[in-house]
Amino acid sequence: MRTIAIMALVLGLTAVPPAEAADRHDAPRARVWVTTPDRAELMAERPPVPFGTTPSTQPTIVVDPDRTYQAVDGFGASITDSSAEVLAGLSPSVRADTMRKLFDPATGIGVSFLRQPIGSSDFTAAAEHYTYDDVPPGRTDFGLRHFSISHDEAEILPLLRQAKRLNPALTVMATPWSPPAWMKTTGSLVGGRLKDDPAIYDAYARYLVKFVQAYTRAGVPIDFLSVQNEPQNRTPDAYPGTDMPVAQQLAVIEALGPKLRHASPRTRILSYDHNWATHPNDGDQEADYPYQVLRSPAARWIAGTAYHCYYGDPSAQTALHDAFPHKGIWFTECSGSRGATDPQEKVFRDTLTWHARNVVIGTTRNWARSAVNWNIALDSTGGPHNGGCGTCTGLVTALPDGSVRTDAEYYTIGHLSKFVRPGARRIASTSFGTTGWNGQIMDVAFRNPDGSTALVVHNENDDPRTFAVNVGDRTFEYTLPGGALATFTWPRAKQLDSTLDHVPVDGATATASLGTGAEFAVDDDASTRWSSEAAQAPGQYLQVDLGGRERFRRVAVDSGGHLGDYARGWRLSASDDGSTWRTLATGTGVGQLTTVDVRRTSARYLRITATGTADNWWSIADIRLYD
Repeated sequence: MRTIAIMALVLGLTAVPPAEAADRHDAPRARVWVTTPDRAELMAERPPVPFGTTPSTQPTIVVDPDRTYQAVDGFGASITDSSAEVLAGLSPSVRADTMRKLFDPATGIGVSFLRQPIGSSDFTAAAEHYTYDDVPPGRTDFGLRHFSISHDEAEILPLLRQAKRLNPALTVMATPWSPPAWMKTTGSLVGGRLKDDPAIYDAYARYLVKFVQAYTRAGVPIDFLSVQNEPQNRTPDAYPGTDMPVAQQLAVIEALGPKLRHASPRTRILSYDHNWATHPNDGDQEADYPYQVLRSPAARWIAGTAYHCYYGDPSAQTALHDAFPHKGIWFTECSGSRGATDPQEKVFRDTLTWHARNVVIGTTRNWARSAVNWNIALDSTGGPHNGGCGTCTGLVTALPDGSVRTDAEYYTIGHLSKFVRPGARRIASTSFGTTGWNGQIMDVAFRNPDGSTALVVHNENDDPRTFAVNVGDRTFEYTLPGGALATFTWPRAKQLDSTLDHVPVDGATATASLGTGAEFAVDDDASTRWSSEAAQAPGQYLQVDLGGRERFRRVAVDSGGHLGDYARGWRLSASDDGSTWRTLATGTGVGQLTTVDVRRTSARYLRITATGTADNWWSIADIRLYD
């Protein structure tokens, strides 16, 4: 410190006052890793940023570790047949380096969840599609005497075992694209349905159990199992697929559940495993498929529901969670895509920004316990593949010269998997962006098992955006480049512990003297807002009915991400009957988040009244109470 002070004097710099220097030294610091759409920074660690005691005037992400949501199982992709072919074809040294980059939590991104095809998918390197019990046309094998996973012993299983050595916390899910052809109405792996026969349902259940047992013996225990990939896809494009209506999925699960519980108690069943909404190309389908499954008696065997990204949006996950809060949500497939003539720069930018919004943050803020992409590795042509997607991208790409390039999905998954450990829990954090793009800052936060926090932030806008992060009574400010994705981490520290508890106001309603969207001020979603839709003037107000008397010591009035839309002057009033009001506090607004500390009080009604003027509209994205 003495050397620094002397150098500052020599260079004519302003020295930090001793008290402030001590405070900075003792203050908790957040480490920062950033990826930018132009590849200038690729999970690059920047200098840490200290938490300070000065509130910010910027949009403020308030992180509250005491409000917890779903637990995390992991983040990753799939070592498909094609991915295994690509990885196995690398030189031993390049392959070893690539596997470390993918799975090692210390030197790589620590991929912690793999979703493995049971047999062939569209990403199959072989000329012929396969299952583990193929017999000549016209023959059957109800005894499963021809069952064998020998195909996978060549490339897939060695890579899976290596992945588990590199990351012992790795979770493995398995999903079939098709039952063996002899079980189907078409006699083909491509299209068709299971034969509607109890003996077939029983045989298919035994087939899946034999797969789980065989993989376990091979050193790759299966943690999750779904019974059909994309069961509403009636017309797969020259690759294995099965149209499996709800009734057939239920029949399979009823046959599978008791067998699996006996043979492999660790393996849990996930249902559906398809898009957030029914894709138009899938025709007239059962739009409430996952709801029907969870309403059925077969739900007793089901841990939850798996979703894909190819149609709809992540809010479907929250809708299902609200209907069945005791069943989990897992997000299990999403592939990046490239146009035939798109330059690599465009592919990287578009994939990074879309996946940041929808997969990294969109799925996890909507209750997903996993975020899983599709192929973990492909070649420079997007293959090899046998039917299906000709434009898909992977986490890494094997180039013709034998080297491997890390692509956008490596970094989107990495900003989660490297910093959010299995067993972490999502915690509350205000977020201003939307999956549909509104140009704001969006984020998601997690508390790790060791007590540390990981906050993942995405700047949706093409221009740099400044924001603040608040934990307890400490705050720091940061500016992210346009389109950038960042992860901030900090250890548990007593300086960041809050002395107040959040007061839930789930039943609250709101009205306003003008403007629209009053209900959005009490929806616990900072990406929505009430707005005056007029210049600020004294007397404008927003009133909240808490639904009953609530006790509180702090009221936070959050104007969200629209800079300047905070009340220039304000009065906070309370009432027990909505008619007689008492003033709790008055003040002058200075930024997007106004925190009002009052003597502990209780009331049913709150009113925030403007007392100043401004050309800006007045917006309130969230009102939060603490005690």
